[in-house]
Amino acid sequence: MTPTIPTTRPASATAAGLVSRLCLLLLCSAYLQGGIDKVRDLPGAVAEMQHFGLAPALPFALLTIAGEIGASILVVAGIKRWLGAAYLGLFTLMATMLANRFWELAGAARIALENGFFEHLGLAGAFFLVAWVDYHAPALRRPT
Repeated sequence: MTPTIPTTRPASATAAGLVSRLCLLLLCSAYLQGGIDKVRDLPGAVAEMQHFGLAPALPFALLTIAGEIGASILVVAGIKRWLGAAYLGLFTLMATMLANRFWELAGAARIALENGFFEHLGLAGAFFLVAWVDYHAPALRRPT
């Protein structure tokens, strides 16, 4: 008698894949929301780029939209996940250095920006960890 090869993944592997995908979606949620909001309000996105001194503002807004949405899709879908995660990690570091310059302020405003700065450092670290695991540890990857 020839042993049969299962055609479906065990329930535990399926659950692990769903939990993993959900966690990656949560990790990318701010970038998906930000990109979609910028698409829905392109003049607002351009104004945001101008506020942070980025010129020309329209190309920066379009690149931000493409990066936030595109890299998030790569991460969640598992297509070149390491590349999307590395991009979002670098993007987060650059945006944090630009938008959360707490060292220029004092008082309550400083505390709020300082908290945001370090929260974003943690988020960047999470993206770099996803990139590292996906690129360097293929044995830890699950089929998606």
